[in-house]
Amino acid sequence: MGNTYCLLCGCVDQASIGVVEKWGRFDRLAEPGLQFYNPFAGECLAGILSTRINSLDVKIETKTKDNVFVQMHCSIQYRVIKQNADDAFYELQNPKEQIQSYVFDVVRAHVPKMTLDELFEQKGDVAQAVLEELEKVMGAYGYNIEHILMVDIIPDPYVRRAMNDINAAQRMQLASVYKGEAEKILQIKKAEGEAEAKYLGGVGVARQRQAITDGLRENILNFSDKVEGTSAKEVMDLIMITQYFDTIKELGNGSKNTTVFLPHGPGHVRDIGDQIRNGMMEAASAQVSVE
Repeated sequence: MGNTYCLLCGCVDQASIGVVEKWGRFDRLAEPGLQFYNPFAGECLAGILSTRINSLDVKIETKTKDNVFVQMHCSIQYRVIKQNADDAFYELQNPKEQIQSYVFDVVRAHVPKMTLDELFEQKGDVAQAVLEELEKVMGAYGYNIEHILMVDIIPDPYVRRAMNDINAAQRMQLASVYKGEAEKILQIKKAEGEAEAKYLGGVGVARQRQAITDGLRENILNFSDKVEGTSAKEVMDLIMITQYFDTIKELGNGSKNTTVFLPHGPGHVRDIGDQIRNGMMEAASAQVSVE
């Protein structure tokens, strides 16, 4: 910034501003383009400042309210104000160091008032505080602060590992709750299904028994009408005996049946046969007596 160019003319690049001195004192600002100087009148180009946006990355190590050491990465974007380029040229020897010092001061004043969780949630507030302080200070030196970004917050490795463990435990707890709710819903649906199945099974059994009863009544009435001299009780006994033998037949045909009727044996079959025979004989005697 202290260089002096004693030339008759010179070019100032685009996005730059030149500082012209006369006899060692600031005279004027030179806009981009071809500029003429009168060295005989003491005019010279003292220096050129870039008006492009510059970026400064700052790493700050500080401590939070809950005694956790963190390293913060901050990116500051700034530029020279054209109208105040002479202040930027003469007032500050090293603007980057000046900006970095103010960033350290503001961050280390705000972060110790926050816990680690609050710092992650409110890092924008820290950036805004730094921006306000730098604008107030650096504006007097001809610099404008464009943006401040809190790029990253890096806690101590042990703290990061502990935070990950806490997060994993919370997620496992939440997963267990969801799993329990799913099992509960499954058990409820299963119980509802079983209840519905039992209800429908009962309805089916009731309908089956109703159909059997209707069939037996129809058979008894038809048999009584077609066979003279038979009563409903005799027909019912005959049907019961027929069903009894049909049941035994079904048990004999099934190779995997495990149902056993007790007591049962040849004597019982003989008793049933005697009962049938006696009944037929009694019916025949009754018929002869009537005649």
